[in-house]
Amino acid sequence: MRDGFARTIEYLRISVTDRCSLRCRYCMPETGVPSLSHDDILTYDEIVRAAGALTSLGVRKIRLTGGEPLVRKNVSALVAMLAELPERPRLVLTTNGVALTEHARELKAAGLSGVNVSLDTLSEHVFERITRRDGHLLEKALAGIEAAQVAGLAVKLNCVPMVGVNEEELSTLVRFAAKRKIPLRFISLMPIGCAAASGLIGMSEDAVRQQLAAVFGALEELPNEAEEDGEGDVPTGPARYFALPDGSRIGFIDALDHPFCTGCNRVRLTAEGFLKLCLQARDGLDVRALLRGGASNAELRAAIADAIGHKPQEHHFGHADAAADARYMYQVGG
Repeated sequence: MRDGFARTIEYLRISVTDRCSLRCRYCMPETGVPSLSHDDILTYDEIVRAAGALTSLGVRKIRLTGGEPLVRKNVSALVAMLAELPERPRLVLTTNGVALTEHARELKAAGLSGVNVSLDTLSEHVFERITRRDGHLLEKALAGIEAAQVAGLAVKLNCVPMVGVNEEELSTLVRFAAKRKIPLRFISLMPIGCAAASGLIGMSEDAVRQQLAAVFGALEELPNEAEEDGEGDVPTGPARYFALPDGSRIGFIDALDHPFCTGCNRVRLTAEGFLKLCLQARDGLDVRALLRGGASNAELRAAIADAIGHKPQEHHFGHADAAADARYMYQVGG
């Protein structure tokens, strides 16, 4: 499936809930937000039907996100349902890791291939500052990472480097990941929702690379194929990977200073069933209305294909006159 700029769209991110067990400063207000009602969000059957239309059009990889996907009841059942789609898409999930110990084995058994775990710090104090939550939740997240590896899931770590918050820990996080043979990716703070007004300042890819090179030595960029993991030929994400002198790998996702719009291969389905074509733009399709309005499978496929044909050429973060989406990050799943 190609969009209007001949990009192959083969990667779908599905937000299964807008709820989360944490309140990360760059993602959600401290007091939380009014959650969508049960009737507002797509049922598992509706998610599978929408995903089925997209996989039949060419999507080969599905990532489940939130909020925090593991707060939705019996999400492993959804994984099992998606695993039965005729096209057999690769299934992965992004999580804060807090509940992974409880769910890693059942997710693997249901058909999940891998998890990306958000880990911005190894300090309990800094973790509480970022997430606005205490109760030794960092310990649970670290235990969840170990449980995922034991269960046989491919694990990646995502870190958002922030000035004056965790910038002194980046080399420590690199060593933590390298010791466990886990790819670590540094993701630039995105100017969306809370992040735009939080007062937090993200570190650029160039700043992080310079800091790490000063500690570990020169970084060598790897070919794009290094992003592929698991079995079979799977679509790559936007990370650019580098090798450290000791052979460990780190990645960077910097949509601001190093945009990857020309190779964008993804769309997003929000918890309430809106197909977002670009993280920054409002453009998209109300899939829930089609699902609940009696659209046939053929009509659903046609509407989705038409919408993807109008996917924007690039994002416009930082442009004052850009028609930006007002949704917060927790509402779109990143």
